[in-house]
Amino acid sequence: MTAVEVAAPAKVNLTLHVTGQRKDGYHLIDSLVSFAPVHDRLVIKSGPSLELAVTGTESATVPAGMQNLALKAAALVQGDSGSSMMLEKCLPVAAGVGGGSADAAAVLRGLAARHEERPAIARTALALGADVPMCLACRPCRVGGIGEKITFVDLPSLPAVLVNPRTPVSTAKVFARLARKDNRKMPGNLPQARDVPGVIEWLSEQRNDLEPVAQKEAPVIADVLELLRASPGCRLARVSGSGATCFGLFDDERLAREAEIRIAALHPEWWLASGQLGDQSELAAPRVCPM
Repeated sequence: MTAVEVAAPAKVNLTLHVTGQRKDGYHLIDSLVSFAPVHDRLVIKSGPSLELAVTGTESATVPAGMQNLALKAAALVQGDSGSSMMLEKCLPVAAGVGGGSADAAAVLRGLAARHEERPAIARTALALGADVPMCLACRPCRVGGIGEKITFVDLPSLPAVLVNPRTPVSTAKVFARLARKDNRKMPGNLPQARDVPGVIEWLSEQRNDLEPVAQKEAPVIADVLELLRASPGCRLARVSGSGATCFGLFDDERLAREAEIRIAALHPEWWLASGQLGDQSELAAPRVCPM
């Protein structure tokens, strides 16, 4: 018997401009997205029925039933039978880094690798949620529409620290409290600089329109951003998605790691990770392994 192991890297919204709202309630966005090496892990194998076991350091509040997007993804592709899955949960929940959407995308990649006939994963991804399509390829991209318009972009790897104060934030509540939903898009031309300082300078001129509302929902976000901005070498600190995860971009990976250690010492109860944001497609590629 063989199984497929697949990683689900964290998604980071380097920018997030909310540019409109459709009549059906979905919000239109213009977002520059990259991916972190920290990830959840899924193991998928054949089984008599569709089932999911959840383990890992962040598993306490993660459902194992059909509320779980990973299980929903499998059900959409193959119905009620055929896969026994194990999810090792390492990413925080309701945190603005993809989480369940990344897991669902990983399931779609894993099931596509197991079957000769590849399911229409792009169409299935959008049916699972607006964040799932951007998590499929795990490559830096510009995301438009409600999340279905994906344009891959060439960005350098960005040294970063991710910090989540373990305060869940409801994406629906943040969008509902957003006062203005017709904000301007990013410039048509994305950053031309290939060096890290040049890209960070360009990013600093953009926004996350959800950040002010996220801070109202979770005031601790302001403390996280303050600590990141006070860290030596931090060039930009911002909320990812609807929060509460924040990221800091640094001059180099050493400074990012030192900031992670410093903040972890001050707040050992928080979730932290450091590494290079960028193309994680190789990390996310499914791997067949014997059982």
